[in-house]
Amino acid sequence: MSVTEPSRAVFLSYASEDAGAAKRICEALRAAGIEVWFDQSELRGGDAWDQKIRRELHDCALFMPVISANTAARHEGYFRLEWDLADQRTHMIARNRVFIVPVCVDATPEASADTPESFQRVQWTRLPGGETPAAFVERIQRLLSGEAAPTSDRALTLGSAIASAASAPFGLTRRRTGVAYVLIAAALVLAALGYFGLERLRGSSPSVQGESIAVLPLANESGDATQQYFSDGISEDLITALSQFPGLKVIGRTSAFQFRDSKEDSRSIGAKLQVAHLLEGSVRRSGDVVRVSAELINTADGSAQWSERYDRPYQDLFALQDEITRAVAGALRAKLLPGEHAAAQSERPPGGSLEAYNALLQGQFYRSRNTEADFRKAIESFTQATELDPRYALAWSWLSQAWTSLGQEYLEGAPAQAAYAKARAAAERALTLSPELAAAHLARGYLFQNADFDWREAEAEFRRAIELAPSDGYAKFNLGTQLATFGQVEPAIELTRQALATEPLRANWYEWLAAYLSALNRLDEAERAIRRALELQPAAAAYHQQLAIIEIQRGHAQAALAAAQQEPPGYWQDSALALARQIGGDRSAADAALRTLIDKDAGITAYHIAEVYALRNDAKETFAWLDRAWSNRDAGITYLLYDPFILRYKDDPRLAAFCRKVGLPVPGEAPARKPA
Repeated sequence: MSVTEPSRAVFLSYASEDAGAAKRICEALRAAGIEVWFDQSELRGGDAWDQKIRRELHDCALFMPVISANTAARHEGYFRLEWDLADQRTHMIARNRVFIVPVCVDATPEASADTPESFQRVQWTRLPGGETPAAFVERIQRLLSGEAAPTSDRALTLGSAIASAASAPFGLTRRRTGVAYVLIAAALVLAALGYFGLERLRGSSPSVQGESIAVLPLANESGDATQQYFSDGISEDLITALSQFPGLKVIGRTSAFQFRDSKEDSRSIGAKLQVAHLLEGSVRRSGDVVRVSAELINTADGSAQWSERYDRPYQDLFALQDEITRAVAGALRAKLLPGEHAAAQSERPPGGSLEAYNALLQGQFYRSRNTEADFRKAIESFTQATELDPRYALAWSWLSQAWTSLGQEYLEGAPAQAAYAKARAAAERALTLSPELAAAHLARGYLFQNADFDWREAEAEFRRAIELAPSDGYAKFNLGTQLATFGQVEPAIELTRQALATEPLRANWYEWLAAYLSALNRLDEAERAIRRALELQPAAAAYHQQLAIIEIQRGHAQAALAAAQQEPPGYWQDSALALARQIGGDRSAADAALRTLIDKDAGITAYHIAEVYALRNDAKETFAWLDRAWSNRDAGITYLLYDPFILRYKDDPRLAAFCRKVGLPVPGEAPARKPA
């Protein structure tokens, strides 16, 4: 297809492996009347094709590179020539005009994407799998109409751009079935829609406190994108160290790292994170020398309260981190931590090996990307850290978590059990080395919860982790999930809100909060929570299903169906549609939706199917499918005691028998006393 109206044409550049995602973007734009150059059938090469590409690229109004792990992995390809030509054209375009519109279709970090420098100067839009929301299409329409970009943006700052990927939480995947479950790794921020202006959840977001801080990701200025993990690791260590200061509220990594390369001012970031101070700066590692620049900002007025630059030998890195942390504490005018801060010490290899520490940082970097390949890379890095220093308890803890996550999310049968065995050995090694390490107890609790279904032991480990690290949001969140599994929903809500106070941008924690509130029939609060999750991560699986459940509880058949239809394709959508159809007036449609769920997904959705039968008031099939879910070790079982549909049978002796079989409390029955 040739561009017939260059002033309103978009050039879509992509690698062949991303053709499917690029096609979805193209179709969404064309559906809105936008002319797009995109034609797979003509990608044959040759001089004529080369000249056509150059002509179209020269004439188009917007250049949209599709970036992914595929493009990062390919060091050669025609798309790279297109990217270079587009990069060259930016030098001839006015600074206040938009031309480059980078789109990333997976969780590839900007630092490791291997793109031209002009692509890095602008904010990327993340469209997972090429799913293209209306807000993005509308923005492109406005840009094509001649809208100018702010001068500071140089090429493009999409008002509707979605922030970069953040790490998925260390915790149970809600109602995950017994096979690989697709995690959306990116925590997506729809800045243009102003979601932070929405009504805050009651009790979930505290007001700005004087003793509060967020450590923004230190910029990697090493000139080497592969060193991103190193600057991120220093940022995370500072977060960990500052989190140990009594009385200091410290925002967690996931929420703070949403503002990587952000052009927002400190006042805006402070308001969104609900903090009074920001720590920002940069890291440059060159050979054996590390330079760290740091600045403490007052978010009320943007003033710098303290700044310093450090040049140190790489071998003195740990002492440098201590020095920066002490300086920040002094600048906050608070004697928050007498003596040495134990958290910073626990992050480090006992033998002082910087190579082991480096391997740990690499493992954490890969783990945060939440793909099977990256989990395996993380396992390699954590294993290397333990080999370099066999007494490195934190590395053993992370290794255990990575093995559990790999088994839970991506493996089945014997391979999954083998992964859990390795996770168990690593967790036990961590606890033997450091019985007081919170991360080791979290790793063990995570294993008990997700692999062994040993509910009481999981609870004990999470409680111990909180005793050792009272400000740890992950520990609070995980304990909340376990208490909810026991039917203790009120404390689960409180713990989840406490966790969100340190991670206010973690989308899936809002989803869990919505599920808890829904269980108590607090449906307006539940809806606010799930809508917050959707605005943070609009393409995530299961969020629209939760919204559909809320509408089913209200008896709103059309609203439930509309929500279910917005669920991304897959078994979550099949489940949502099967549930929503049950309260409509079309019985044949209800039967067909259930049959589709069974025919397509029975091997992985036994618990979901039990829910549908409960909604149909079919007790026999409900309990038959619950038994099947337990045989499959379907993690949906953890939802049982706060499931508004299953609990229709709370007085049925069959539910009591099932709870006893799986080791859960019986509804309405006093818990058994522990032996004295």
